[in-house]
Amino acid sequence: MQSRVEDGKDTATVSRTNQSRVLPLRLLQLFLLFLALCIAFSFISLYMIRRFGVHNIISPIQPSFQPCFDEPNGLDHWIKPPSNLMHTMSDEELLWRASFVPRVKKYPFKRKPKIAFMFLTKGPLPLAPLWERFLKGHEEYYSIYIHSLPSFNAKFPPSSVFYRRQIPSQLTEWGKMSMCDAERRLLANALLDISNEYFILLSESCIPLYNFSLIYHYIKKSKYSFVGAFDDPGPYGRGRYNDNMAPEVNIMQWRKGSQWFELNRRLAINIVEDTTFYPKFEQFCKPACYVDEHYFPTMLNIQAASLLANRSITWVDWSRGGPHPATFGRSDITEDFFKRIYDDRNCLYNNQPSSVCFLFARKFSPSTLGPLLQLAQKIMGF
Repeated sequence: MQSRVEDGKDTATVSRTNQSRVLPLRLLQLFLLFLALCIAFSFISLYMIRRFGVHNIISPIQPSFQPCFDEPNGLDHWIKPPSNLMHTMSDEELLWRASFVPRVKKYPFKRKPKIAFMFLTKGPLPLAPLWERFLKGHEEYYSIYIHSLPSFNAKFPPSSVFYRRQIPSQLTEWGKMSMCDAERRLLANALLDISNEYFILLSESCIPLYNFSLIYHYIKKSKYSFVGAFDDPGPYGRGRYNDNMAPEVNIMQWRKGSQWFELNRRLAINIVEDTTFYPKFEQFCKPACYVDEHYFPTMLNIQAASLLANRSITWVDWSRGGPHPATFGRSDITEDFFKRIYDDRNCLYNNQPSSVCFLFARKFSPSTLGPLLQLAQKIMGF
């Protein structure tokens, strides 16, 4: 009996032992099967990726917050003029940015060359109504930039062409380098609009002498930019030269000209990118050397004399003598007065004698606005 029991115990023991051996073997078999499936799946995935590429079938989750304005990344980003002229760039940053030049000459869009009217003023523009009438209907062909005293707050209505056209400005002093800094600042801001092709410097006392269409085509068809750059051998020309200007500028290259200029885009870029002549004029052309009469004429005559008409298109009256031209008041504005201006025909246009020599005139006091508006249609054609 005992032997049977013991035999039963042995049989049970053997059965349990056999079961314990079978279980690890089945686990091993399952693991190997899983590993084989993983390897097969990996090979199939690699084949699919190489064959068809990767396609994300899961839709990306869009954030619930969206910015108000998308960052522009098309051509408009480069050709659209700044909507706000009051930027935060320093002069160094501004001149650097304005010196960008496309290497491909042909524009990939329909470009209408514009005139940049750049007003260098102390404050108000008392003759603004005359300019408003002159510019009316030609909005696609001009831009306006105003450099005034930093403290001046212009109050033009939203309907005015001068509304929000002030640029960041700094104090300027007559006859000093700060005056040229202001002119470079105006040029640099105007260059940010790639459609601006012609750049005219004006003051608050300037007026147009003809209608917009005549002035626009006169400038557009000219082979030259209107910058005076003549050699004056007297005390107010070469007499202002400083030997320390050499070797960048020698006395034979020294030139003088009117502050009021018209430039094409190429010459405007020459001015804003200049780092060669600027230090010399800043250091060695100080009153009684008036830098605004010598810096640009001398530099441009050295760099691009063949592109200069060597005359100004802004008429002034020096007949009364003194360091400044005559200022005209209300009683001066007559038809005979303008006849005298228009009869001044001693000039060349594209190397041919011309009956039109001046497109603008100065200096007109605020009191002249009334009679100017009365005569504008009959005399100036607008």
